[in-house]
Amino acid sequence: MATIALSKTEKGLSKTENRRLMLLTLILFGAYLCVAISLPIVSVFVTGPLGLNNTMAGLAVGITFFSSIITRGYAGRLSDRLGPKQALGRGLAYYALGALVSLIAGLCVSNVYLSYSILLCGRLLLGVGGSLGGVGIIAWSVGIAGPSRSGKILALLGVAIYGALAFGAPAGLWVCNTAGYTGAMMISALLPCLGLLAMLPLTGVAPHPGAKQPSLRVILGEIWPYGLVVCLQGIGFATIGAFFVPYFIDQNWAMAGLGFTAFGGGFVFIRVVCGHLPDKFGGLVLSGYSLLIESAGQYLIGYATSPLEAIAGAFLTGVGCSLIFPAMGREVVQRVLPQFRGIALGGFSAFQDIAYGLTGPVAGYFADGYGYSLVFLAGGVAASAGCVISFCLKRNNPAPDSMTH
Repeated sequence: MATIALSKTEKGLSKTENRRLMLLTLILFGAYLCVAISLPIVSVFVTGPLGLNNTMAGLAVGITFFSSIITRGYAGRLSDRLGPKQALGRGLAYYALGALVSLIAGLCVSNVYLSYSILLCGRLLLGVGGSLGGVGIIAWSVGIAGPSRSGKILALLGVAIYGALAFGAPAGLWVCNTAGYTGAMMISALLPCLGLLAMLPLTGVAPHPGAKQPSLRVILGEIWPYGLVVCLQGIGFATIGAFFVPYFIDQNWAMAGLGFTAFGGGFVFIRVVCGHLPDKFGGLVLSGYSLLIESAGQYLIGYATSPLEAIAGAFLTGVGCSLIFPAMGREVVQRVLPQFRGIALGGFSAFQDIAYGLTGPVAGYFADGYGYSLVFLAGGVAASAGCVISFCLKRNNPAPDSMTH
């Protein structure tokens, strides 16, 4: 993380601003542990104790991102009008509430459909928390560092998110095996509360309450090509999050938790070592080559004949996914005025939510009918399509990727 930390001498930020950025990064890490801990155990809970099929397990995972999609516009407008600190605070509260409701589902397993319905409500609340918290913390961090450093800021925040995934997913499986599903959800509810306490003393950045807000549709019209690339990239992560553990169980393989560690480790390593590249070279070519690597990882998982091959595929998927969001996000940030940054980031992030939300139930349906391998092969095809789009965008836009308002 030190490689992409911002220094006053090199980047013009004071020590106080650097400390605020580091604390916000730690808050995001703790908040996303709430998501990471629950990610692998939700599908196991639905297909195990509840005895439901993969389609319903995928819906339970993916529905979180549907609620994020429909609240991204609200989150962006709230961040722009009231300030990112308000958006983050409300997001952390929804994170905690969603984990508590999901905990209640674990107490009702004797009534399968009641338990499943409660779980869906908890996952919906978690998605609202992700929408508010994600937009708030990105807008707050970019407000501190400035749009010219947005690629590096998004890379830094990605280290927190996927570092939490690398640690939280296997930790969630361990806690679930040790303290049960309810114990894991109890920890998930506590973590965002700690983040809420940590953020209260921080100074926020100025909101723009009087600025006339463009509609989300107008914003999407400007940013959709970059969002589409992020959407296709996100399918690979979603397949691992929803079905890597069931895939290993189906194959009678051990070490499923290491897949999340491998994915997160590859992701964080590239962010730390190469997090400066989006700001230095622009996003389109970087995304194209990254998607090639992601597609190779997905194909390797799909054709794996051993757990080590599948884990290696998860590592390559993490390496490939790592820089795509900050590369495309940098271009989005530089296309909009500061007073519209929150809603633009909200719309941009919604493309990733679409990938996460649709992949779970759709891939679950195909996993029930054709097996898990097809799920990961489809992720490879999606990444390959994103690669083609990135290079086509670059060919049609030969100018440098840096854009003006």
